[in-house]
Amino acid sequence: MSDNTQHTQYQLYGIKNCDTIKKARRWLEEKGIDYRFHDYRVDGLNDAQLQTFIDKLGWEPLLNTRGTTWRKLSEELRATITTADAAKRLMLEQPAIIKRPLLVAGERYLLGFKEAEYQQFIAGNH
Repeated sequence: MSDNTQHTQYQLYGIKNCDTIKKARRWLEEKGIDYRFHDYRVDGLNDAQLQTFIDKLGWEPLLNTRGTTWRKLSEELRATITTADAAKRLMLEQPAIIKRPLLVAGERYLLGFKEAEYQQFIAGNH
């Protein structure tokens, strides 16, 4: 029997060298919050995991269209990303295009990093 009844397990998804990930990790560590970090580049990302993220959050919020990975894509390729399936294929091929960080606690998901939102998210689990 795991101790999850008393303790929420947090999972943080992203890419290690991302500045926003660094801020989120620093915040969690400063607050003494136990979490596991999942680096898309090191630990990978499978179809089922990504489908769960899409089911919970929608593909549009997950697709980071403001980052350099998106901007480096050809206009033609960008124009084809109009459905969940097309976005999912792209995110599996290039996980750096997924907005980050993604903080997960059980069935609760929080995308992006803002201190106030993290504060509320963590408070909602205690």
